[in-house]
Amino acid sequence: MASMRITARRGRWQALFVILCLFKLSSVTGQARYSVPEEQAEGSFVGNIARDLGLDVARLISGKARIITKGSRQYVDLNRDKGTLVIKERIDREELCGKTTPCSFSFEVILENPIQLYRVTVEVTDINDNSPSFPKDEINLKIVESVALGTRFTLVSADDPDVGVNDIQKYTLKPSDNFKLEVQSQPNGGTFIEMVLQNPLDREKVETHTLVLIASDGGEPHRSGTVRIHITVLDANDNAPVCSQPVYKADVKENSPEGTVVTTVSANDPDKGVNGE
Repeated sequence: MASMRITARRGRWQALFVILCLFKLSSVTGQARYSVPEEQAEGSFVGNIARDLGLDVARLISGKARIITKGSRQYVDLNRDKGTLVIKERIDREELCGKTTPCSFSFEVILENPIQLYRVTVEVTDINDNSPSFPKDEINLKIVESVALGTRFTLVSADDPDVGVNDIQKYTLKPSDNFKLEVQSQPNGGTFIEMVLQNPLDREKVETHTLVLIASDGGEPHRSGTVRIHITVLDANDNAPVCSQPVYKADVKENSPEGTVVTTVSANDPDKGVNGE
């Protein structure tokens, strides 16, 4: 009976010890914040955690300082002997945060005897490591030559995983002889792109056009992506047949038999298919 009471008492003390430890852990002693560019090499310097938290290197060693992360990945390692934080694993900002800015992750540095907990936040800044890209390499359009000036044709926008100035800053259409480009920013952050006919098409002069739509970012160095636009101009019945000469003259003998060829008349129509037959 006495042994049961001792065991129960010991269990209560152990539970109390765990609660006290959790209470101490829930109280952050201090915090530090750092900023590093993405894609840094393993071992790259992040910050002097000992200096920034006001700790001696000896305390880091005696307190068995270590990093505690919430997720499965640990991007930063602690060098106890030097009191510094270094990159442990390559950080891809786009993988970590997508389009969210600013992008950061946090972890705790814990020391024992006594237990001390420090919160560390690392902001990951973007580098221009991605080029704008379109969903496909080519766009094929068929446009009737009689289409009215001002007619609009919607084009697909490009995507760039980078953010800020490293994201897409402008679109350019080349050449711009027949079409001009209009770009509108949408409230949801997207882009609406239209190609507007500004000079008439003439199939009889040019039956096909090849344009290039260029998306450019504002990073250093600049990156860009392209999509080729192939336009086939369809025929409209916009030409009348024209005879080879305005007046035909011919002589025929009065006693010519029936069926005698008097003259040959020919005409030409630059239109195509049934429009030119």
